[in-house]
Amino acid sequence: MTAGRVWAGRKVVVTGAGGFIGSHLTERLVELGADTRALIEYNSMGSWGWLDQSPVRQHIDATLGDVRDRDSVRGAIRGADVVFHLAALIAIPYSYQSPLSFITTNIEGTANVLLEAHAAGVERVIHTSTSEVYGTARYVPMDEEHPLQAQSPYAASKIGADKLAEAYAASFGLQVTTVRPFNTYGPRQSARAVIPTIITQVLSEPEVLLGNMSPERDFNYVLDTVESFVLAGASDRAIGRVMNVGTGEKVSIRELAAHVMKVVGREVPITQEEQRARPGASEVDCLQADSSLARELIGWEPRHTLEEGLQLTVDWIKGNISSFHPGTYAV
Repeated sequence: MTAGRVWAGRKVVVTGAGGFIGSHLTERLVELGADTRALIEYNSMGSWGWLDQSPVRQHIDATLGDVRDRDSVRGAIRGADVVFHLAALIAIPYSYQSPLSFITTNIEGTANVLLEAHAAGVERVIHTSTSEVYGTARYVPMDEEHPLQAQSPYAASKIGADKLAEAYAASFGLQVTTVRPFNTYGPRQSARAVIPTIITQVLSEPEVLLGNMSPERDFNYVLDTVESFVLAGASDRAIGRVMNVGTGEKVSIRELAAHVMKVVGREVPITQEEQRARPGASEVDCLQADSSLARELIGWEPRHTLEEGLQLTVDWIKGNISSFHPGTYAV
């Protein structure tokens, strides 16, 4: 069965739909014919975030609310067949400054989604995890049996959310699938992430300011991550499972900067700036995915090489450079 036939006419809800990955996923579900509702964080401007300018905006049923508010979640989920839960606070540096906000959004917010999904009789919840729950790799590539290690308040909050999803499946029979993306990048990502940080500085600054440059990451292009959600939500084999989503290749931050310079066609010096570095024991030194389970259960494979994804991201940032503040450290 094709993806379009699976999703055509299905009532789906995407939490965090105005954000980076959420907006791409929302558009993909509309493209596949799903009856798509977007839960977007309430704001006084009535903005839909990245969906404001979406070419499929007229096909999206948007509601403004907050996953921390159970009433908002109840209203958004009512009548849904499948819920994709992406709403979260994700900035690791900010989690050092405001850890309680990560607990209320990532743990309590997830509890609200699970509670209301169960109460409403939702068929399936696709819960979003993160490779940060693993902490520094004890072995590579990292499969789903790798121990969970909270090396930041953000990671701790996501471990809590993952365990709530696991508990709701075991306790109440809620059909939950957890997708665990490794480092996703691409158009619409903010400069809180390392790839937009490097690209914007290479494009316009005399030097690139970075934190620790030796950590290694597995970078996955956003449309490949999105496809893992689509496939996971369509497969009964994924019910009750946790699946890593990554390329299986790792690159250091220093090597990543060199890749970006090659794509942009401009070389600039790199300077390490103390304020950009994580506390020593909090730094995750290496993340590299073993995604063989996702390949086996849902047939997922990454489609973009790092160079291809970087080129697409550079092209997008060039057209939106005014939205960034190169050289300014975005927490």
